[in-house]
Amino acid sequence: MSFEVNKHSLVPKHQKLSDSEKNKLLDEYHIEIKSLPKISKEDPAVAILNAQAGDVIKIERDSLTAGKTIYYRVVIEG
Repeated sequence: MSFEVNKHSLVPKHQKLSDSEKNKLLDEYHIEIKSLPKISKEDPAVAILNAQAGDVIKIERDSLTAGKTIYYRVVIEG
């Protein structure tokens, strides 16, 4: 029996951004990639996306007050 972490009710939706989406995000907020919070490529929710160091992950969380919130993390080794 295997466990699919992305199907668990407490794990928010994780999505790897394309290179064009990543560049658009960085341009829109006038930031460098190193300014983003980090997430390990070994994180179970990231590992299933086959993300590599330097990729950006969009995380969508449900919020009681805001409805839905979006966070971005840059993938790092280990």
